[in-house]
Amino acid sequence: MALSKDNRIVLIVGAGLAVVGAVAAALVFSGGRGGSVEAPPASKGGLTIDVAEAPTLEPTRELRCFVNGQFVGLATLADCARRNGVATSALDVGLDSTGSLVAAPTASFAPPPEVPAVTLAEAPSAGHNAAADATGPAPAVSGTACLRHTGSEWRQVSGDMSLAACVQALYSGTCVRPGEASYGRWGDTTLRLVPRRVEQSTDNNRFRTLAQQDRNCQFPEL
Repeated sequence: MALSKDNRIVLIVGAGLAVVGAVAAALVFSGGRGGSVEAPPASKGGLTIDVAEAPTLEPTRELRCFVNGQFVGLATLADCARRNGVATSALDVGLDSTGSLVAAPTASFAPPPEVPAVTLAEAPSAGHNAAADATGPAPAVSGTACLRHTGSEWRQVSGDMSLAACVQALYSGTCVRPGEASYGRWGDTTLRLVPRRVEQSTDNNRFRTLAQQDRNCQFPEL
């Protein structure tokens, strides 16, 4: 039976729509398979702060500020330095135990202890006969002594060590928080561990950097 003119038109239009739909579906599926899917930035790791780079933070960023060992509120690095009456370079900046970014004057929580009255390596041993000193020569010192300050007293680590070995023995694997410090002695030199570095002083007052400390609390320079 012959189709009418109207029926032929309907069939032609329907076939055309079917072809267009098939082509569109093919494009959609091929694009989905060939394109790479990248996770959105929000799904990636959160903000990571490198303590070693903390002093170069944005000037407007606020940190927990300490003055004379007391928390005084949030402040920018420059404002915290102004409150402490020091330059920004005199502040130790890093993360505290809660993960908050803090700033405090270098070694503000642990000022230098009094130097030992006598180097332990030179001190007379137990049972030493003092009368023998009057007739015999003074005993020779075997080497440069390395001492650790425990918070209440000085204790000898070794009686014969190089400076680098003394620093490693005292501080390798140990990090301190902003404002804190750990002290030691190598001969007549005071050693001080503060965040990111170990310092040295010949007068127990003015300190200068001896070696930088990495994020693993090690000293690759030594």
